[in-house]
Amino acid sequence: MNTGNEPPVPDGPTPPPGRVKDARGRFITTLAHDERAAQAARLKADNPRMTLQQIADAVGYTHKADAWRAIDKCRKGVVQQAGAELVASEAAQLDDLYVAALEVLERDHVTVSHGRIVTGEDGQPLLDDGPKLAAIRELRAIRESYRKLHGLDAEKKISLSGGVRYEVVGIDPADLT
Repeated sequence: MNTGNEPPVPDGPTPPPGRVKDARGRFITTLAHDERAAQAARLKADNPRMTLQQIADAVGYTHKADAWRAIDKCRKGVVQQAGAELVASEAAQLDDLYVAALEVLERDHVTVSHGRIVTGEDGQPLLDDGPKLAAIRELRAIRESYRKLHGLDAEKKISLSGGVRYEVVGIDPADLT
């Protein structure tokens, strides 16, 4: 019976000191953990011959596997950041191309034949729809590239299962032998 003076009994095992869990029971990464992981990664980068156990001892991990996980976490973080920067750069280039194609689409283009502007019976230049149609195709291609860049057109996998049954109608199977 709890009289109110005793500390509450935890529902499950208590995490090690300095480790905090979220509502789902997963460990939460803190700034201190990230700084220690970064320190481990810097040690490995500055001293490639340093063993994981030496890094673990220097940074304060209990096992070399903890040092490896910390270094791997930093490596993945750098790759993700570089990948995000690359996607942003590619998206900016596609945006520039899109604007240029829109400008072509919005302009009027006259028909030219043998270096001369073709005019109608009223003397006005005939408009050429070719450049506008080409701009529309480019706009569509740019949008497609943008969707691919952001993974919006991911492949759809279709799984088929089951068997095929053949049935011979109108023939007695015994006659086939």
